[in-house]
Amino acid sequence: MSGFWRELFRPKDAHGSEQTLLLCTYILGLTPFRLRGPAGARRFQLSKIGYLNALLQLSFFSYCFLRALIQQQSIVGYFFKSEISQVGDSLQKFIGMTGMSILFLCSTIRVRLLIHLCNLISRIDGHLLDVGVAFDYPAIMRLRHSQLLLMSAVQLAYLASSTWMLLRNDVRPSYPAAVAFYVPLIFLLSTVILFGAFLHRLWQHFDALNKVLKNLSHQWDSRSLKAVAQKQRSLQCLDSFSMYTIVTKDPAEIIQESMEIHHLICEAAATANKYFTYQLLTIISIAFLIIVFDAYYVLETLLGKSKRESKFKTVEFVTFFSCQMILYLIAIISIVEGSNRAIKKSEKTGGIVHSLMNKTKSPEVKEKLQQFSMQLLHLKINFTAAGLFNIDRTLYFTISGALTTYLIILLQFTSNSPNHGNGNGGNGNYYPCCETFNNITNNTN
Repeated sequence: MSGFWRELFRPKDAHGSEQTLLLCTYILGLTPFRLRGPAGARRFQLSKIGYLNALLQLSFFSYCFLRALIQQQSIVGYFFKSEISQVGDSLQKFIGMTGMSILFLCSTIRVRLLIHLCNLISRIDGHLLDVGVAFDYPAIMRLRHSQLLLMSAVQLAYLASSTWMLLRNDVRPSYPAAVAFYVPLIFLLSTVILFGAFLHRLWQHFDALNKVLKNLSHQWDSRSLKAVAQKQRSLQCLDSFSMYTIVTKDPAEIIQESMEIHHLICEAAATANKYFTYQLLTIISIAFLIIVFDAYYVLETLLGKSKRESKFKTVEFVTFFSCQMILYLIAIISIVEGSNRAIKKSEKTGGIVHSLMNKTKSPEVKEKLQQFSMQLLHLKINFTAAGLFNIDRTLYFTISGALTTYLIILLQFTSNSPNHGNGNGGNGNYYPCCETFNNITNNTN
């Protein structure tokens, strides 16, 4: 047992450093496979229990979503009811059920892609070790533990505070409505953390590769290649990760190995994009939809566009929907920034290679660098959501523009609606412009 706990908190390989994260996603039904074997001989094995768990999870959530949708039960309805809120809440339930189905189906149908991705990460680590680069796997695991704990703490804080707010106002939400409202965020953020974990490893790999090439350039600048070839020299540490480069090899051999490493990293990035592409589309779509309606609810209240009948104070109302909006906004930012960070780090490799090409005097090394340059030209990493749009910082501008457009439409619809704000039909309060318009229409008729 002591060996198990030692291995759990002090992993010795790439698979071991991710075992806690994979265990959590296995319990949630998102990764139906288990890690078997000792360090150095680990393998992934598909689990029948994992598939059954995913099926049960999907069935349970589908039941809760459908029941809440049919009975028109919702957390939003406890705060206020209007035509827009009812449409938005029904749409949120439908999209949420569809999104959860896509998450589970992609996780089960494309599970071999994820296993292949994990094996690629391990292979890249092995190739980097051949050129003298070693990663601090316990530090990687500690980072994963911190991410999981932070996500759990934020989720529990949001659930506890919102539940306290509801109970404080004598509101007891039904179980299906609570599941349909709170649970999707847990699975969405878990998928975001899983995607971010692979992006983090890809970023590390590109950073390590660039360090190896920079170290080679530094040796040529100092004109000490022959002297250094007989001894060992260390690279500067990358953050909290131990990095060492052993330059006892021929420069042409190091460049050839760097080309192989770069090819594997790009293959891993392509595999990650292929596996996560529909999940990312689902997460971003759900997050955007919820952000639009939450922002509308908040702005409608702050701008005084409606006189809502509710037990909740304005501060409680705004805080509740603002917190939910921020959580989904964090999910989008995590996806975009992780992708952008990996892409920017990969783009630096080309400049380093061309710098080496200008400095080398060896025809053999120059030929290898030219081959590397051609490889960089044809192998580039990018991440898309099912090919519909690129996942980089340009997505912020796209989302901001669409969000502004939809908010203006919703706010105008509220202003022109004769029964906005209270859902009581003809008993609603009219704005002067709307009342005048109705009087003119009646006189005309």
